[in-house]
Amino acid sequence: MATLIVPEHPSSIEDAESIKKACQGWGRDKAAIISILGHRNAFQRKLIRLAYEEIYREDLTELLKSEVPAHFETALSHWILDPADRDAVLANEALKKAIPRYRVIVELACIRSSDELLAVKRAYQIRFRHSLEEDVASHTDGNMRRLLVAMVSPYRYDGDEIDEELAYSEASILKNEMREKSSSPEEMIRILCTRRRAHAAQLIAGHEETIRILCTRSRSQLIATFNHYQDTVGSSITKRLRGHPADEFLASLRIATRCIKNPLKYFAKVLHSAINQPRADEDTLSRVIVTRAEKDLKKIKELYLKRNKVSLEDAIAKDTSRDLKEFLLEILGSESTVYSMGNTTAKRATSTANRVSSDE
Repeated sequence: MATLIVPEHPSSIEDAESIKKACQGWGRDKAAIISILGHRNAFQRKLIRLAYEEIYREDLTELLKSEVPAHFETALSHWILDPADRDAVLANEALKKAIPRYRVIVELACIRSSDELLAVKRAYQIRFRHSLEEDVASHTDGNMRRLLVAMVSPYRYDGDEIDEELAYSEASILKNEMREKSSSPEEMIRILCTRRRAHAAQLIAGHEETIRILCTRSRSQLIATFNHYQDTVGSSITKRLRGHPADEFLASLRIATRCIKNPLKYFAKVLHSAINQPRADEDTLSRVIVTRAEKDLKKIKELYLKRNKVSLEDAIAKDTSRDLKEFLLEILGSESTVYSMGNTTAKRATSTANRVSSDE
């Protein structure tokens, strides 16, 4: 369920003019910007972008980049984009960082539906004149390249049908492959000396079967496979994939299994980790909240509170920079935000708002 609160019939032209006015003069009226953009759904924000471009002959994103602080600007710029275009931008930014954030690619591939991922790939090509697969391949190598390219390439079946026999068979494949990959150096020498050359080479090369299974099966089928794996091995596949923190490939496999098994629990953990650092990871914090606000953020909030005994709003209010904090709290549906400061525009927006609740 979503957390966003929106008015019934806002005027996109008035909104565009109000945002322009808020960015003019000696000081920026950030409260006015938040009062508008923090209370508009994806369709309404698109109308604002189009109206702004029609009136002022410039991109609203460029205005925000020039007028608001960095982390706040990043969150706003992502927020006003169409969901597929936003995901395309997030993927590109993740790949272009000095230390690529492969987690973002894994999230897109494992949590978005097949139709949503296809829309992201189309948006990526339009915006960057490259395919997502092409850029993923050019920014990775070895096992990471095999895994991530395979993840973003297929159009998975999204149905609920499960083949229990297949799940049992592939759970056994996963068990055997992971056991071989976790072998000691002495055991690997034994394998090289006793197995057929083709089999030994396959074991050394990477988790080919793990990649095949994770990247082609439906979510329902994979959950059944993971359940059979746990029944057979006695521990979850995510625990089995725990490795050295610097091993990005194992970390990405583990993220993939967590996203597939329970995306709500995954996001609650990601938010907790982003907040509970010496300095909050505001990029991750805003990415999760902005991308889930119109989907399942209400459920993520409830799970966060249950797991951590503190509300997500309180955690953000304590550890996040002011401008970003006020914006994130607003799209979280918090009642104690910048709008208690007496901004009349915000009061009007809140008084006429309706809570939007929609399943993902």
